[in-house]
Amino acid sequence: MPESFPATGRIAGIDYGTVRIGVAITDPSRMIASPLANYTRRTEALDAAWFAALTSEERIAGFVVGLPVFNSGEESPKSLEARAFGTWLATTTGRAVDFYDERYSSALAEQLMGEAGLTKKRRKERLDKLAAQMILTAWLEAQAAGNQDVKPRRLDS
Repeated sequence: MPESFPATGRIAGIDYGTVRIGVAITDPSRMIASPLANYTRRTEALDAAWFAALTSEERIAGFVVGLPVFNSGEESPKSLEARAFGTWLATTTGRAVDFYDERYSSALAEQLMGEAGLTKKRRKERLDKLAAQMILTAWLEAQAAGNQDVKPRRLDS
């Protein structure tokens, strides 16, 4: 698994889910994050093939996986799943993975889509990739501000 996060190149944001995974991506200069896709998980082999193709086609330099944490900032049991997924993703793609607090990303995405007047069906189609965009945007802003240690603590720390 790669140990250092690359200083340059496109980054993909991941809104981890056990059924669906939202994906967002930055432009090459890492100024803007845009929603890219919702991926419905299948088997480990098919998931690996999809993420390998994504990494190659979009020239991904690294991934940011959202960590679901409690309001207190403490990690949740779901955080352990997201961390395990991030480890798998790094091994599968050969790219570095960073983790970032995803508190409220799905709720905010849902609120924004409701305000935009999207139907329930359209909101469901876009929720995960929009949440991934919000996670990635927050990560980019933290990086730009030089605030790299805003990640939640591990459960074992």
